[in-house]
Amino acid sequence: MPDSVYKIIELVGSSTESWEKAAQNAIERASKSLRELRIAEVVQMDMHLKDGKVEYYRTKLKVSFQFQG
Repeated sequence: MPDSVYKIIELVGSSTESWEKAAQNAIERASKSLRELRIAEVVQMDMHLKDGKVEYYRTKLKVSFQFQG
C-alpha cells in the first residue's frame, strides 16, 4: 500500500430484502466496472415506504478503490 492513491465514491444500493442485501447489491454492481475495491463504509440506511409498509431498503456507502493512472 505504500505510495498508493485511493478514490472515494458514494453508492446507494437498494433491496426488497434487507439493508445488508442493499449494500451487497451496490458493491456487486460497482465491482463490474471498478477494480481494486478496498473499503466500504456504511454512511446511511433508510427505507422507502408505501401504504405504511416497507417497499424497499436503501444503504448508502462510501467505497474506496485504488486510483489507476
